[in-house]
Amino acid sequence: MVRTSVSFDTELPGWLQTLAAASKTVDPLELSRFVPPDDPSVRPSAVLILLADGNDADGPDVLLTERAWTLRSHAGQMAFPGGRLDEEDGTGVEGVVRTALREAEEETGLDPAGVEVFAVWPALWVPVSNFGVSPVVAWWREPSPVAVVDPAEVASVHRVAISALADPANRVSCLHPSGFTGPAFLIDDLFIWGFTAGLLDKMLVLGGWARDWDPANVVPLPDRLVEAAWRSEGQRSQEARRLTAIEHDLGRPEGVE
Repeated sequence: MVRTSVSFDTELPGWLQTLAAASKTVDPLELSRFVPPDDPSVRPSAVLILLADGNDADGPDVLLTERAWTLRSHAGQMAFPGGRLDEEDGTGVEGVVRTALREAEEETGLDPAGVEVFAVWPALWVPVSNFGVSPVVAWWREPSPVAVVDPAEVASVHRVAISALADPANRVSCLHPSGFTGPAFLIDDLFIWGFTAGLLDKMLVLGGWARDWDPANVVPLPDRLVEAAWRSEGQRSQEARRLTAIEHDLGRPEGVE
């Protein structure tokens, strides 16, 4: 698990220079109000924030997956490829990077040889699952075909344009049934919320792509996601449910209650 930001010297396209520079000194509290406690029970994991040049029409994009709707936790949610560190991944920064690339390959079939990692951000804490999540930030130097590998884990795979994420018309605050709110993105049929949306929101700021939007435009979490969330919530203690609400609240914009 990475506690402070780490960057790697590598040649990057111009559109990634601002993000690369910001990644050298990013503080965990810039990303989330929750950092992993100094507790050996915290489970280290990693996600891959994979950014590609994209196409002439839409510009650069980021790789996201839709989690399978049959999963016991976070069912149906949009997410970055990633998962828990395995013993064979090793330790330290190298282990975190290997985890992110391995999980991305297992989930989407991408070829890790075409991925250029340029930063690892400090780990963030997901209270409900006690995961310490280290975001691995990379340039997709040579994009490879991606698709669902295991339908039991992933429902769909998407490359979402950064311009669409930054478009104020696609940005709202999402109201969780618990009463908490957090940033969300409405892009075509995708509803991106929770931990992933909070991290995307911070990525836009650090990359210099953020545009002004109205956080007071609040929409409820769609019924299908509410049902999926409460299916897993029903299996948890009251304390775990409280922590789930906190997790959703990680990226809540200032001024939104």
